[in-house]
Amino acid sequence: MSDKEKASATVTVSNQTGLHARPASLFVQKAARFKSDIDVLLNEKRINAKSIMGILSAGIGQGVEIIIEAEGEDAEDAVDALVALVNEKFGEEE
Repeated sequence: MSDKEKASATVTVSNQTGLHARPASLFVQKAARFKSDIDVLLNEKRINAKSIMGILSAGIGQGVEIIIEAEGEDAEDAVDALVALVNEKFGEEE
């Protein structure tokens, strides 16, 4: 059995600007705090959650559903933290 933990969650990006500029930067910074490999799945694309260029170039807008997937020793914590960040709309005001 592998000692690598796996976790994933589906979340809808609901902030007004989607994952662009500031929110993408916050997302990547949060992902970088974890040791696990973290990916964002969008349609058939797999994007490294720790890559600012990857996240920005994915063009993830408001209302888009993404899957956050992690594998590693802190996978569940990583997914929980990133889902919370998305659900909090990256601290943006309505």
